[in-house]
Amino acid sequence: MEPVIQEETTGCGIAASAALAGVSYAEAKRKANALGIYAADTALWSETEHVRKLLREFGISVSPKEAPFESWERLPNKALMAIKWHTERSKPFWHWVVFIREGGEAKVLDSKKALKSNVRRDFGRIKPKWYIEVSN
Repeated sequence: MEPVIQEETTGCGIAASAALAGVSYAEAKRKANALGIYAADTALWSETEHVRKLLREFGISVSPKEAPFESWERLPNKALMAIKWHTERSKPFWHWVVFIREGGEAKVLDSKKALKSNVRRDFGRIKPKWYIEVSN
C-alpha cells in the first residue's frame, strides 16, 4: 500500500480513503464529492461518518466503533487512525492517517504534503487518540 498525498489542506480523510482503496486522490475526491463529501466540510475531520461512507463506497469494511489507542503492537494489521486530536470550540478535530503492517513491517501512511516522507516510522512522535480497524 502506498501513501496518497492530500491535494487540499483539509483533504486528509479523502487521501486516507484513497490510500486504503488504492486509487488516486483525484478519483477519491470525485467519488467523495458525488456523495456530498467535501474536504472543506469540517465534519470530514471532526466526525467519522463521512470517511466511513466513502470507504463503504469503495467496498472497504471498517469496524463500527472507534477503539482507543493503547500501543503500536496492539493495533490490527490495518487501521484508520486519528492523530493530532484536539478540540476547538468544544468540537473535536484530528488528522486522518493509515496504519499498515505488511510483511512484518509497521508503518503509517500520512497524506500531509509538507512531510519529507509520507511513509512514517517515527512512532514516538505520532500520538494517536483512537483508531478504526479496517477489515479488507
